[in-house]
Amino acid sequence: MASSLEGWRIRGKTLEKTYRFDAYWQCVRFFNRIAALAEKIQHHPDALVSYGKVVIRLTTHDAGGLTARDFRMAKLIDRLEKKHVGKTTG
Repeated sequence: MASSLEGWRIRGKTLEKTYRFDAYWQCVRFFNRIAALAEKIQHHPDALVSYGKVVIRLTTHDAGGLTARDFRMAKLIDRLEKKHVGKTTG
């Protein structure tokens, strides 16, 4: 499943991806969009927001690892990223 998701890697019991941006405010804005989505579908990622990057880690804590919900959330986050203004590549 992860192979169909560009840039996502399975690391142990998590699915992880790093998104890069030019400025801190762009990182925060992007994560705020992820947070709104997570609340809507009740599936919350672990995240690191820092200057120039946002690292997202997905896992289904109550299942003890990855489930279809994580892969679905990854696809939804990628869609948000494609709409996000101010992103960089890589």
